Amino acid sequence: MLKTNEVYFFDAVEFETIIEHYLNIGKQSLAKKAVQLGLEQHPSSIQLKLMKVEILIFEDELHEAIKMLSNIEAVEPHNDEVFIQKAIILSKKKQHTEAIAILKESLQYIEDPSDIWSMIGMEYLYLDDFENARLNFAKCIEVDYEDYSSLYNIVYCFDMEDSHEDAIKFLNSYLDKNPYCEVAWHQLGRQYFELGMFKEALTAFDYAVLIDDSFIGGYLEKAKSLEELKRYEEAIENYLVTLELDDPTAYAYIRIGECYEKLENTQTAIHFYKKAVHEDPLLDRGWILLTNACYNQGNYQKALYYINKAIHIDEANVLYWRRYGDINLKLNFYEESVKAFRTCLSLGDREIEIYVALADILLFLGEFNEALKILIQAKKTYKEFAEIEYRLCGLFMILGKEEYSVTHLNNALAIDFEYHTIVKELYPSVFENKRIQKIISSYDKAVQ
Repeated sequence: MLKTNEVYFFDAVEFETIIEHYLNIGKQSLAKKAVQLGLEQHPSSIQLKLMKVEILIFEDELHEAIKMLSNIEAVEPHNDEVFIQKAIILSKKKQHTEAIAILKESLQYIEDPSDIWSMIGMEYLYLDDFENARLNFAKCIEVDYEDYSSLYNIVYCFDMEDSHEDAIKFLNSYLDKNPYCEVAWHQLGRQYFELGMFKEALTAFDYAVLIDDSFIGGYLEKAKSLEELKRYEEAIENYLVTLELDDPTAYAYIRIGECYEKLENTQTAIHFYKKAVHEDPLLDRGWILLTNACYNQGNYQKALYYINKAIHIDEANVLYWRRYGDINLKLNFYEESVKAFRTCLSLGDREIEIYVALADILLFLGEFNEALKILIQAKKTYKEFAEIEYRLCGLFMILGKEEYSVTHLNNALAIDFEYHTIVKELYPSVFENKRIQKIISSYDKAVQ
């Protein structure tokens, strides 16, 4: 008909089937055309008009949809679909309480209320009313024990309320009636895992994969539980099963690599991390794990290559910049280390280690005034810290400001006398200064 512009007669039910087909496969424009042709042939068909309302709502033509619904309601005031479409419109307008009222009203006219209970549950979810949402989804489960969508929603509500014990009670009760439900066993395992009950979680995941030996989620969660129980070889076996059941994932490769690292098999861990970044080159976690593995092996050149990859993906991650600074320091690339630690500060990392590391590198480079600025900046946050006071003592003495130096030395000695050896380590010439020696000696005697 569309190609030739010829008109063939279809009865209303056939049009409904055609429209439903196009809606299900997402061909909205063809569904719209079928509705138009259908209403031309069957202008009084309520069902076709309701399908038009559905399309109008999808296109956000809410005013036109409301108008059509009013006309339909005048003819069929108790049509359940009218209530449903009115509720959908209210929901789209974020009027969830009103949508719930409409749906509750519709219950007296509907033979199978399950869909309505589910819709009411969703509206309560939008209102963050998890208890009422859960109670409505529970009604769906009572009618159909295989309504897994409602089952997931009930567990989600328990999760949002942090009611893991209640979730466990509910799931155990559900499993008493439906013991071969792998979804319920999987969800039960997740609840035990959240509570740190890893042995119980493992048992639940075991049942899930026994019921369905191709249940990837079950194997993944089982592997995670085995990791928590430090049974790394078994965890690896379960991650490998997931790779056989479906296309390999970077996530599984990373978890396998981490298990091998815990088994102190770093080379095999690196092998799997490489597989992970090959699978997903934009997964920065893979690159940072490669970085850390190489760093721990003392292979700083490779670590530098990998950390650059991680930073390229996430330039705002202070942990990556810290590691970048550490690696460059190991390679004696001091200017790059300075850049790294300055970036950490600019990104809001105010840890004392950053200030101290940066100040020490600037000292080594002979940039005494820059080092001093960093330490003064640090002192605003860390007011009574020996790490800062001893360094200020050394820098002020180098810059010829002896009185300032002595003041900070006295502060430092009062905070932590034992740490005074840092002056000898970082500022040997200052440590040899007679006045400095005298102050340290007098403190030493006082301590003894």
